[in-house]
Amino acid sequence: MGTMNAFRTALGAVLAGVLLGFPAFGHHSIALQYDMTREITISGRIVEMEWRNPHSWLSVEVEGETGRPELWRVEFGGANSLYRRGWRQDDLPVGAEVTVHGLPSRDGSRQIEGDEVTFADGRSLFSGSGPNQ
Repeated sequence: MGTMNAFRTALGAVLAGVLLGFPAFGHHSIALQYDMTREITISGRIVEMEWRNPHSWLSVEVEGETGRPELWRVEFGGANSLYRRGWRQDDLPVGAEVTVHGLPSRDGSRQIEGDEVTFADGRSLFSGSGPNQ
C-alpha cells in the first residue's frame, strides 16, 4: 500500500502544479502585443462585437488610405469587465458609426488594444484598459 500512496501523492502534486500554473500561462501584459508608446484612433462602422472572456473583440470596417474598406479588430477586456463598467450588448449594434482610441499592434497588423469607443452622438464607453486607465 505504501507504493500506491506515494504514487497518489506524486500524482496529486503534479496535478496541483498544472492547475495552479495554468492561469499564469493565459495572462499576459498588453505591452507584449501592443505599442505602449503610441496611440491610434480609427473611425468606421461596427461589423461585429464578440462578448467573450477573457477578451472581447470589436470588428470595425474602416476606409483605408486607398479608399477601400479595411477590417480592424479591437481587443478589450473580458465581457464581465466591460459589463461592470456599464457596457451592455445593445450598446454596440452592427452598423453603428464609431471612433475607437487605443494602442496599435506592435506587428503592424490592423489590431488595437481599445480603451475608448465614441459614438456619432458623442456618447463614449471606456474599457478601463490602456496606458491612461
